Amino acid sequence: MSLRLYDTGTRSVRAFEPLEEGRVGMYVCGATPQSTPHIGHLRSGVIYDVLLRWLRSSGYEVTAVRNVTDIDDKILAVAAERGVPWFAIAEGNQRAFTQGYDVLGCVPPTIEPRATGHVPDMIVLMRRLIERGHAYAAGGDVYFDVKSWAEEYGSLSNQRLENMRSAGDTPNEDCKRDARDFALWKGAKPGEPFWETPWGPGRPGWHLECSAMSTRYLGAEFDIHGGGVDLIFPHHENEIAQSRAAGDGFARYWLHNGLLTVDGEKMSKSVGNVVSLPDLLGKARPAEVRYYLAAAHYRSLMDYTDAALVEAVSAYQRIEGFVTRAAEVVGPGTVPSQVPAPFAAALDDDLGVPQALATLHETVREGNSALASGDEAVVRARLACVRAMADVLGLDPLSAQWSQTGGDDLRPVVDALVAVALEQRQAARARKDYGAADAIRDSLAEAGVVVEDTPHGARWELKRG
Repeated sequence: MSLRLYDTGTRSVRAFEPLEEGRVGMYVCGATPQSTPHIGHLRSGVIYDVLLRWLRSSGYEVTAVRNVTDIDDKILAVAAERGVPWFAIAEGNQRAFTQGYDVLGCVPPTIEPRATGHVPDMIVLMRRLIERGHAYAAGGDVYFDVKSWAEEYGSLSNQRLENMRSAGDTPNEDCKRDARDFALWKGAKPGEPFWETPWGPGRPGWHLECSAMSTRYLGAEFDIHGGGVDLIFPHHENEIAQSRAAGDGFARYWLHNGLLTVDGEKMSKSVGNVVSLPDLLGKARPAEVRYYLAAAHYRSLMDYTDAALVEAVSAYQRIEGFVTRAAEVVGPGTVPSQVPAPFAAALDDDLGVPQALATLHETVREGNSALASGDEAVVRARLACVRAMADVLGLDPLSAQWSQTGGDDLRPVVDALVAVALEQRQAARARKDYGAADAIRDSLAEAGVVVEDTPHGARWELKRG
């Protein structure tokens, strides 16, 4: 069976046929780092890491692009609230995202472009759209003319233009030809960062950034575009409109991962149920957290509960236990490139990780039986199979990533993540915003990180639950 993927654009599972044989261009919408990553961000990171690993394991040469939206309304709002430069918010939180991906064993993308570094590409794209009659400048902004693309606009999200509401993405609604037109470029406002363009100073609109960066590194047409289902509209719908209206073929397959709730509720700061990586690392090791985030089918809605995490911890430990015992008997061997046919068939069927894990656990059971009977030949064969499958999922217990992250090694793993929060707390204390400082300390405490202020600075300790 060859790889088949569910394409949101056609609402069907399609055979994957790359533009160029043996090569894949993949773009995944990355972070808007107005805050540190939560479990939903991390799940998305793990999902697309498994896809990347499977593509490469299947013999494809993959160029993987994951962007950073480092200028955005939300980032500016957080910076204004905390009284710090906008770029400090974006950079500090992006470091936390990078650390989070690294801690969970995600392979770094081929390139991780930032929106602020690609304004020239955005200017070129806007010029092309204006020349083709699909965009216009007004009131210092530049807008995409939705009616000029009316026949295709809404195809990804399965909507009709006449049923859509105002884009609501700028205070200058009266400058638009149509309320549904969306901003490609936002004119400069007092106190905000800006870049010069032929249509005046300003900053990028959210949707424009991804079209410019994806085609900059993957070409006018590429294979896969991924992101969460919450991005289908308006973000991905608008990416398609502006890119294809400019004459680009753009993405051929659209993949969207399901969202994540907590005990049946949407994560929200107001509710107080946002789950962060330090939260999870207070309850499980990094490999166990990765297993938990990878185990459900990528398109499913996933509900986080402590009980579900405990089940995942036990499941990973069954794999780890067999691999450790088998390696003591027959040696670790080497990780083969070939995986069992049922495992490959599961991943080829729209990245069916649950079915793939079923094959892996069945092989573990066979290996444990062989250990009990003393059949070293079977032990050796099952160990190789288990490690091959676990390697594709980023879960091989004997890999350098996980063999060095036992319980005693959590401090250096969490340190970089907690450092960002402590820097923000110190900045709040320096400007005498003690309410904000206390809120950061309380959030860390909820995550199991106890902070103690001393004459020499803040000390912290991770209390594992």
